[in-house]
Amino acid sequence: MRGARGWHILTAAITVAALLLQLVLVLQGGRVLDEAEPPGLGLRLARFVAYFTIQSNLLVAVATTMLARDPFRDGPAFRALRLAATVGITVTGLVHFFLLRPLLDLHGADWLADKMLHMVVPLVAVVGWFALGPRPRIDGRAIAVALGWPIAWLAATLGVATATRWVPYPFLDFREEGWGSVVVVCVGITALFAALIAGFRYADRRLAPSGAGAAAGRLRGRAEQ
Repeated sequence: MRGARGWHILTAAITVAALLLQLVLVLQGGRVLDEAEPPGLGLRLARFVAYFTIQSNLLVAVATTMLARDPFRDGPAFRALRLAATVGITVTGLVHFFLLRPLLDLHGADWLADKMLHMVVPLVAVVGWFALGPRPRIDGRAIAVALGWPIAWLAATLGVATATRWVPYPFLDFREEGWGSVVVVCVGITALFAALIAGFRYADRRLAPSGAGAAAGRLRGRAEQ
């Protein structure tokens, strides 16, 4: 349990540090993606929280902070949070690596924040899930939340884009790419989420139990001896 708590503390600390660094850069007017002329502070902050990257990192920060306090944590809300955070941060890393990384030309603190949010946090979060669990923790309600969140995010993002002409990611810019391309991207992202959720659920069932479930199993085994 000490090893699990230590890893969750490390993951939470890295994630919070990455978020705070990016927030400071936003407050200072630093670039996000290819914005050459950042807007006013209020709009910058609104856009900051609109990024899926920020939302997924926030979920990881909350989930791992809860696990740092109790590595055996369970409950319907936590299960949904943990799955959404893990799948969301996985998609963040994959989309960044394959779609966004070639578009970026960042330096200094902007580069550091980008790598922490899109590469370091996904790595430590996913490694922690596979190595430490806790599991089993994936049920139907957690799956519904984990899949419903990105669908709701896509709908809200496209709605905002229609009203304001701003999109957080270039591949969602229907004015530049066309609706056909954007629909294909949205379907692909949704399919990616569904596939990852199925994969994590399979691993959740097949891998050895960890956390409270493993502890209860050991206690039952000792009682039967």
